[in-house]
Order: sequence, then C-alpha cells, then structure tokens
Amino acid sequence: MTDDFDPIDIATTVFGFARSGDAARLAAYLDAGVPTDLTNESGDTLVMLAAYHGHADTVAVLTERGADVNRLNDRGQSPLAGAVFKGHDAVVRSLVDAGADADLGTPSARATARMFGQNRYLEWFGPDPSDSPS
Repeated sequence: MTDDFDPIDIATTVFGFARSGDAARLAAYLDAGVPTDLTNESGDTLVMLAAYHGHADTVAVLTERGADVNRLNDRGQSPLAGAVFKGHDAVVRSLVDAGADADLGTPSARATARMFGQNRYLEWFGPDPSDSPS
C-alpha cells in the first residue's frame, strides 16, 4: 500500500488557500485536522497570511476554529498590524472582534495606525493603555 500523505504538499496547499482567500477549502482542511496555527518558514500563520492579503472571511474561518490572532511572526509582526498596514477594514474589524491585541508586536497595530493616519482603527482599538495614569 502506498502512502500519498505528504505534509509539505498539504502545508503548501493550505498556505495557498490562506493567501488567496479560499475559505471553504481551507475550512475543509482545518476540519480534517490541519492545525489552525500552522506556521511557514517565516513564522507566518494562516491568520497572518489571510489578514495581510485582505480575506476577512478566511480570517473568520480560522478564528472560529481557535486560531491565535496574537501570534507574532519571526519579525515580531502581528496579523492585526499587517491588516492595518494594508488598510483592510473588514479584516481589522474581524481580528479586533476575535480579541487581537492592538499593542502587540513591532510595530504594534496601534503604532502602525498612527504612522499611516488610520485614525478610525485607533477608535476601534479602544483606549491606549499607555495613556492611563500610573
């Protein structure tokens, strides 16, 4: 009997689904046992790739299955900061609703929003903890 299971091929496939926003096919692989927090050679998770490429429905598929929205890649970047940088409103909202921390990473999503004048995101993030009196 031949075993056609190749984990590298499966990983390549699911990372492609995250990048392209193929939420339905990604969901099928996740439901079959592919880890929601699978990372590539740069430490990017499926959520990071879906968020950066603007796929809110794919981010939702991942967060509904327990993906860690606060996991940083190897460069210390968060999925939320990537979505803010790209200006993907629906993805930012989805990540915030799923509990993404706007102050995590380098630069943080809050710092990225300030840097690029994305003030609407600052409102979505809520109060800046560094502004509170000690």
